This record gives sequence, structure tokens and C-alpha cells, in this order.
Amino acid sequence: QLQLVESGGGLVQPGGSLRLSCAASGATLDDYTIKWFRQAPGKEREGLACINSGDGTTYYSDSVQGRFTISRDNAKNTAYLQMNSLGPEDTANYYCAADITPVCLRGMKMHYWGKGTPVTVSS
Repeated sequence: QLQLVESGGGLVQPGGSLRLSCAASGATLDDYTIKWFRQAPGKEREGLACINSGDGTTYYSDSVQGRFTISRDNAKNTAYLQMNSLGPEDTANYYCAADITPVCLRGMKMHYWGKGTPVTVSS
């Protein structure tokens, strides 16, 4: 059973950067497509970035394109979300999720979820 644990969230000033980690256990992460989501208070969950399990192709939402980078280190069984040029609108709980489907699909249902890590962007 794949288990995911996010870390790396915290308080950062506007314009700053954070790198979130998604550590996997119980299975080999490179067999799974990984997606990062966020949810701010009172808002719907938003898909941000996705990386295929097969060829590593990445996809981004318009809101983070050019600022966030999703990656995976199969040797460490960990996925990452590098976040740059952060603004107050990026304040949310961030979640990683995984699914055995080998490619990223819009609206895909993710089978495994972490519990999230909070990110606050404020001066």
C-alpha cells in the first residue's frame, strides 16, 4: 500500500521560494503518476502540476506555469514541487497524490493521497 507524506511547507515572504517534498513508502513511486494539488480556505481544490510515471512528462496549471516545477527522484522514492516567485495567492494546504495510471489526465481521480503541508505567503 503506497503511503505519501508531504513536508517542506511553512511561512515564506512574497517573492520567496519553497520546495515541497512528497516521500513515498510501501511501494515504488516511479510506478505512479504524481500530481500536486492545493486547497485554500473556502476554495475548491486545485490541481497544480503532474508528472507521468512512464516518460516523466510534466504538466502545469496556468496559475503556476513558469513558477513551479514538479520532479521526482526515484532513488529517494520522493517527488518534489519547487515553488518560486510565491505570492499571497499561493497560500494554501498543499497535497501530493499518486495513481497507477501511467499518464496525467485532466480530472483524473488519484488513488493515494498525503495529508498535506501548509504554505503561508506573507510579509
